[in-house]
Amino acid sequence: MNLLIVYAHPEPRSLNGALRDRMVTTLTAAGHEVLVSDLYAQGWKAALDRADFPAEPEGAPLDVIDASHRAFVHGTQTPDVAEEQRRLLWADAVILQFPLWWFSMPAILKGWVERVFAHGFAYGVGEHSDRRWGDRYGEGVFAGKRAMLVVTVGGWAEHYAERGINGPMDDLLFPIQHGILFYPGFSVLDPFVVYRAERMNEERFRAITTDLDRRLERLFTERPIAYRPQNRGDYEIPSMKLKDGLDGAGQQGFRLHRA
Repeated sequence: MNLLIVYAHPEPRSLNGALRDRMVTTLTAAGHEVLVSDLYAQGWKAALDRADFPAEPEGAPLDVIDASHRAFVHGTQTPDVAEEQRRLLWADAVILQFPLWWFSMPAILKGWVERVFAHGFAYGVGEHSDRRWGDRYGEGVFAGKRAMLVVTVGGWAEHYAERGINGPMDDLLFPIQHGILFYPGFSVLDPFVVYRAERMNEERFRAITTDLDRRLERLFTERPIAYRPQNRGDYEIPSMKLKDGLDGAGQQGFRLHRA
């Protein structure tokens, strides 16, 4: 199978760098083909701006969505964006790896999403009518592919528990897992999270990498998060509200969107 790791950490000798190298070794040994998009090493341009649309008329107001669509459809995207799209289409599974900075992904990785997930490619696709609201949330260009987050965190696991001061980790990662990955069709696996990342010794590192190896072994067999598909009857169209009676055993918040 083909694996793409999108890696966002500025220091290759960091814990993240060691985990990335371990994943490449483990996946390659299992017979998979692996590509790594090392965003810092590539000097990835994070900001989505006019430079991303070289074919747009000079001096005209920039409508980002329309410009993104035209660039994708007419093949005028910048080469770095086109290459990352090619890698995504090549991959059977994608791993986004990053440290949790200020409760989210690093800006360089967010910029990768904003530039690469173009209109007509990752969003703005499919029929929009009173029956459907586009191919998204379980459908789209990445349907049939798998995705997983590998995240390092400075705080304790308890800080990110249900009653933890930082809020539940599942809630913090929901915009990434549900909004960035499930939206264009990925089947999303539970994240692999390393807490207290700065408190590491050889024994703990061995235990963590052993657990990571086990997750990678199940990458194509593990049951994905049971997010509700948009177009299979759970949501009212076009309001996109979850239908009454589907809240399970008193579920609230983001959990409502898990079947």
